[in-house]
Amino acid sequence: MAADVPLHSTTDLLRALVRIPSRAGEDDLGPIALFLEEWLASRGVAVRTLAADSGARLGVYAEATGAASGPWTVLNATVDTAGFGDLSTWTFAPSSAEIDGGWLHGRGSADSKAAVAIFSHLLLEMLGRTDFAGRIGVLFDCDEHSGRFGGAHAFFDRPHEGRKPPRPDGVLIGYPGIDRIVNGCRGFLRSVLTIHGVAAHSGSSRQRGVNAISRAFELGRRLESLTLPPPTEAFPLPPQLTITGMHGGSQAFSQVPDLCELRLDMRLTPSFSLEPARRAIEEAVAAFDASSPKATATAIDWHGGWPAYQLAADHALVQAMQQAARDELGAEIPTAVVGPSNIGNYLASLGVPALCGFGVRAEGIHAANERIALDSIEPVYRVYRNALNRLHRP
Repeated sequence: MAADVPLHSTTDLLRALVRIPSRAGEDDLGPIALFLEEWLASRGVAVRTLAADSGARLGVYAEATGAASGPWTVLNATVDTAGFGDLSTWTFAPSSAEIDGGWLHGRGSADSKAAVAIFSHLLLEMLGRTDFAGRIGVLFDCDEHSGRFGGAHAFFDRPHEGRKPPRPDGVLIGYPGIDRIVNGCRGFLRSVLTIHGVAAHSGSSRQRGVNAISRAFELGRRLESLTLPPPTEAFPLPPQLTITGMHGGSQAFSQVPDLCELRLDMRLTPSFSLEPARRAIEEAVAAFDASSPKATATAIDWHGGWPAYQLAADHALVQAMQQAARDELGAEIPTAVVGPSNIGNYLASLGVPALCGFGVRAEGIHAANERIALDSIEPVYRVYRNALNRLHRP
């Protein structure tokens, strides 16, 4: 087993990745996927391209196989990024990969190209070893920040070489943050509510109609005042409802609007799951409609969701990462659940256990001046190496 960390090569790969713009919904993501394929293949790695039906690259997968049978662990990270935002607020250009004062700057440096660079080198290290059991893979998704998780779906949802869709024994997701190991997160449920009214001339004194926008405001107030379950000691985040969009009316000033849409995002917990959340919205909407019988009933268009999830403290993935972090960092690194959903929710829906956060020290994620602390690369690399050693003992 290698005793050191290939810091210079890891940093070089990270800088090369940051210099390839890969903003979700803005850039062509083919070039960064192709770059990774070629980088790995040039080092003797057999690479599987994950592609859409159209042929567009969605991700990259590769793996190392040990000398004995054992578990299958996948290291996962995303190579697409958030947008740049206002360029005038950046100290260094978002794709400069500038190094200054011990920090490497650039969009995606933290979320999550540093993990891609670290995991790529860990794979190379494992390919050179025979003292581990099972399989260790890397899965790099080029379609994560879009919310589609296209690379992950291409890998986990489709049969490969005549076999059923893959179900690893565990997935370690390299989201940044060195002060905690994220073992769960809230889920989500999204919907669009179409609130009806009765159209009329806004100047009429006799036929005033029913204003759909006014009704939408009232329904929004009722939804925001719903009593939701409190957090628990085991899952210390509460469920949450947010009205994220509203659209109604027309360009004309003289018509009482008869349609208005509300967009809802509900964050779920183990004690407030998909079905109770649906019932809560449906019951609130039904009571609201009963109070205004002149208008057509409100339509609810469900946009799907994922459940909350949390790995138990004694799960093998949690234990391996915590023990590895303790050995490397000399301190107990706590587990935590987080509010935003991520690919871990999708994996949980497949029955695949995942940890969704341990990585480099970072600042400015999804904001101006995203950057990572270079001195955090080595300890993070060693923690993952140590955890894999524990999980894949012969």
